[in-house]
Amino acid sequence: MEIAFILSREHQTLPKAELKGVLEAENIPFKIKNYFNGLSLLKIPENCLNRLNSVEKRVSLTHEIFRVIIDTDTDNLISSIEKYQWKDLIDSDYAVRVKKMEKSQDINTLELEREIGGIIKDQIGDRVIVNLENPSTFIRTVILDEKVLMGPRLFKIPKKHFFDLKPHKRPFFYPGSMSPKLARSMVNLTRIKRGEKLLDPFCGTGGILIEAGIIGARLVGTDIDPKMVSGTIENLQHCNINDYEVFRADVRKLNLPHKVDAVVTDPPYGISASTRGEESRELCGEALLSLEHLIKDSGRICLATPHYMDIQGLVEGTKFEIIEQHHIRMHKSLTRVISVMKKS
Repeated sequence: MEIAFILSREHQTLPKAELKGVLEAENIPFKIKNYFNGLSLLKIPENCLNRLNSVEKRVSLTHEIFRVIIDTDTDNLISSIEKYQWKDLIDSDYAVRVKKMEKSQDINTLELEREIGGIIKDQIGDRVIVNLENPSTFIRTVILDEKVLMGPRLFKIPKKHFFDLKPHKRPFFYPGSMSPKLARSMVNLTRIKRGEKLLDPFCGTGGILIEAGIIGARLVGTDIDPKMVSGTIENLQHCNINDYEVFRADVRKLNLPHKVDAVVTDPPYGISASTRGEESRELCGEALLSLEHLIKDSGRICLATPHYMDIQGLVEGTKFEIIEQHHIRMHKSLTRVISVMKKS
């Protein structure tokens, strides 16, 4: 079965990588059929279709998921729609929506939606009605240059959470906090599973821990600054997250009773961050050495660093290797590098 995932285009590589991480974390087998700018087309076994709701609950950089029933080109779109047996798919109210992936495409989406709706109505008759507000069946049509994919939408990923939990809207706020969407995507890149333990040794205001807790991870958070520790606890409680251990500690001297399954962290750097007098590069290097003993051999680390920090040089002195990287331009003078590592 072919499933299409409409991805965020705010970054070139991160949405696709996050989706892959979530599918692997949820043990959903897949094969990549094609990748377009802003859309991944995957083959997923039909018996796994009902498990895609776990993907919908985790991803932050995917907008929609739909099942592909028509895969054609713009020249043959109308004839393909006329041949499809819509009565087998639609038995109640429905809506048709067309999305152009490139604004330059010379297609009037409103006219095409009306034409498609007319074809469906002619085939099914008056026993079903168009419902643009909350249809039982939502038919998504995506136009990618000359290619067209069409089918019933399975999920629309809600974004309200990521808006409501922006750093400045939490009870405890500190400048430089990471956005919820980026924090969630970093968590997903580690393939952490529900019930597994995730560590953030520079937990700051708790943004990464919040996102990991929402998807069901057990949390360990530490920070050298007691103000950050109390602030993280306040934010976790605000989000009704209870399975956590958060305490004051220096990651370079941190001992845990059990190793963790994943580490996700955004070490302090820059003007707004406090490193207690330590140079950021030296601190990160010592932290990586400490994490060798804190994470399971199968675990992954996802680390955010500024572009001017030689993260490759730091990793060379450890047991870790970088397996993927994503560069995110924050503003004119700063690019964040998201690095995923595992033990070599």
